[in-house]
Amino acid sequence: MPDAERVVIKIGSSSLTGPDGRLDVQAVRALVDVIAARHLAGGQVVLVTSGSVAAGIDPLGLASRPRDLATAQAAASVGQGMLIARYSEAFAAHGLRSAQVLLTAEDTVRRGHYRNAQRSLERLLELGVVPIVNENDAVATNEIRFGDNDRLAALVSHLVRADAMILLTDVDGLYDGPPDRPGASQISVVNSPQEIEHIDIGGTGSAVGTGGMVTKIAAMSIATTSGIPTILTKATNVAGALAGEQVGTWFAVTGKRTTRRRLWLGHAARVRGRLVLDDGAVQAIKRGGASLLPAGITDVKGEFDAGDPVELVDPAGGVVARGLVAFDSTELPELIGRSTHWLRERLGEGYDREVVHRDDLVLARVRL
Repeated sequence: MPDAERVVIKIGSSSLTGPDGRLDVQAVRALVDVIAARHLAGGQVVLVTSGSVAAGIDPLGLASRPRDLATAQAAASVGQGMLIARYSEAFAAHGLRSAQVLLTAEDTVRRGHYRNAQRSLERLLELGVVPIVNENDAVATNEIRFGDNDRLAALVSHLVRADAMILLTDVDGLYDGPPDRPGASQISVVNSPQEIEHIDIGGTGSAVGTGGMVTKIAAMSIATTSGIPTILTKATNVAGALAGEQVGTWFAVTGKRTTRRRLWLGHAARVRGRLVLDDGAVQAIKRGGASLLPAGITDVKGEFDAGDPVELVDPAGGVVARGLVAFDSTELPELIGRSTHWLRERLGEGYDREVVHRDDLVLARVRL
């Protein structure tokens, strides 16, 4: 961690607000002090922050975080300005510039938006600016919401090719059970998903946040399977985490870095449908290097166009891979189960091609 040139730090709403739901300006300043020190020492930091909805609760006179989408968007609209103003003031005190970058899931679902977000973040870092990323809660809908900024942080980490990611929360790491349970012990290192399969990580977050440990573990999986080590710890431990001290839980890398396109397909793309495969096709896909042919498909579910992301599932419904389909959902039923020879003879050239080419296919990984 001390040698990481580029780090993504994510902080949750519960770490930025007091018990009354108001934005804690001192907490903002304390975080910025640490990030500024890293930046001035030659490092690069991208901050992914929650807190816009929470910051709008008090000004609107709300008793708690709103449950309906419209009120949550209103709170975000009010709170976002307050939040970024506090960050800007805190960074300016160190002579640093910061920039607000608002994203929605659509910015990672649509490939053009995905590339534009990457270029924007890269340029800000080149210019010596600290990007402050948040989900655009004011315009997000139930259909396209991330639902939490943990997953957003993992995707941003890959977008900017971060060397490491730090998730800051209101607990000091992952425990082998609920942290408030007597006898629960903190886990210092997680080297593989199998090491924590037995752990109860239930919970949906605090009264002012939407993320819980489940979303954080999912974010760890996206990062570590993409070659990005991650630390989970309390916000007050951020300086120690950056210095390489033994704070929180370290999630070791479980996979190699992949291309941005493959990450988009594996984690960010919104799936439009499902292709059910027979056992032979499942084994061919799992072994790697094989494209999906019509003969290996037994059923088509959903409505999609050629070029859309779809899931490839086994006969029991387990996800085997994701891929970009070469045919519309209206075309495929006539093709499934047919050999390429039959398709070429009966339907002509072009219908004997792969349904999902191996270059457009990403295997489903075992996730944390």
